Amino acid sequence: MSLALKALLKELLPPIVVKACRQRTHDGFWGNYSSWQEAQQLTSGYDSAGILEKVKQASLKVKNGEAVYERDSVLFNQIHYSFPILASLLRVAVENQGKLSVLDFGGSLGSSYYQCRDFLSDLTELRWNVVEQKNFVDCGKQFFEDESLKFFVDIEKCLAVEQPQIVLLSSVLQYLEKPYDFLEQLIQYKFPYLLFDRTAFVETGGDRLTIQKVSPTIYPASYPAWFFHLNRFLECFKGNYEMIVQFDSLAGLIELRNPGQNARDMGFLFQKGGEKWI
Repeated sequence: MSLALKALLKELLPPIVVKACRQRTHDGFWGNYSSWQEAQQLTSGYDSAGILEKVKQASLKVKNGEAVYERDSVLFNQIHYSFPILASLLRVAVENQGKLSVLDFGGSLGSSYYQCRDFLSDLTELRWNVVEQKNFVDCGKQFFEDESLKFFVDIEKCLAVEQPQIVLLSSVLQYLEKPYDFLEQLIQYKFPYLLFDRTAFVETGGDRLTIQKVSPTIYPASYPAWFFHLNRFLECFKGNYEMIVQFDSLAGLIELRNPGQNARDMGFLFQKGGEKWI
């Protein structure tokens, strides 16, 4: 069952039916773990060859014009645009005379690039730089890299040849073992803009570490996943970045299970400098 069909059924079916279906499939976010190591021992991880191959095949269909849009290896017949992301990227491009250089951290094989490129096609210059795991980078360089889309194994390798004006982190921060250490390091680079999308926050309580179980209809996998406390997340940027906008992301409300708790998918645009908060 495709993600698009699942979303449609979620809208049409009564909540009690949706809940029963979720419990039967056991996909979603589960548990409240005390450490990354504890959760990791119970998961399969994201670096398997099977996941890469499925993402590669789906992404090639998009690149070759055989499909419109890919997300997490799932193909869609229409692009699910994130207009806050597009508005943020265009803002940066306007400030730089129509030139845009993006560092897409954890950007897979260019999913966000292919999602956004039609809206950015009239820019004077577009350079999209994906920083990913080595197996994804090797695949990206072999099958997807071109004049606009490049792949790097870390931020330093990217900075050796590029000067990105904005860093995009879409559905990536919550899958890092030490996300706050990463944010501290990221801030030290002093990028002009930081753009977060599809980042998960609990509505009550502190940070929560869960296990995400991916639906077998996508690919068989599970991995640790953080849900952040909003105030703690925002404190990381005070004194260094100004928050320009906060917005709801694709998934909206998220249900965590065992124990049950509500969370929200959110995004933010931060600009270097200042203490101003909206």
